Amino acid sequence: MVDKEKREIPSLLRKILAVDAYLTEQFVRTAEKFLFLRQLKVHSKMLEVSCHGIPWIASWIALIWILNSSSLYQMQVNFLIGLFLDIILIALIKSITRRRRPAVNDDPFAIGPDKYSFPSGHASRATFVVYFFFNLWPVNIIFVPPLLAWAVSVCLSRILMRRHHLLDIIAGVFLGIFEGLSIGLTYLEKDTCISLISWITDEKLEGGDYHV
Repeated sequence: MVDKEKREIPSLLRKILAVDAYLTEQFVRTAEKFLFLRQLKVHSKMLEVSCHGIPWIASWIALIWILNSSSLYQMQVNFLIGLFLDIILIALIKSITRRRRPAVNDDPFAIGPDKYSFPSGHASRATFVVYFFFNLWPVNIIFVPPLLAWAVSVCLSRILMRRHHLLDIIAGVFLGIFEGLSIGLTYLEKDTCISLISWITDEKLEGGDYHV
């Protein structure tokens, strides 16, 4: 069993990971000298929950049900697909790479592949959210600064909490952009989304092809 857990890592990759771990540690020590970053660390647990996959999916499904607006179904369904895509890709990549986290993870939701570090699911999810509401369903300009501040804070908090290394965050950001581009290329039409919601809820919703 021990032999199965230990994998042979190429020397070049091992050096890259070692440098990444060193730079991450130096970054955290330097960041902790600045007051505003120390304050960010205080709120890191709240930021962790604010970008966790399980609360996002649960609350988004609840939001679809509560708002019950056919004019929002296209945005809501495509965004939900993006959230599921993110969780699937993160779980798949983590199960392959199996990189250890910088410190012991006390997150109760970190089960299965999520106990590993690379890439950061919080970084990919935060980036996808920003990409989606900037490019695919643009929000009012007044929401742009808060969204950006939230996404950056989430990414920084993951490092300050020693949940992830720098490369984990960088990879997560690029993965989030990839997810946004993928959803943009496969963006479902309004009638398709209404039909999908109707099929799931077993109700005939106004606005679909079947509606008379």
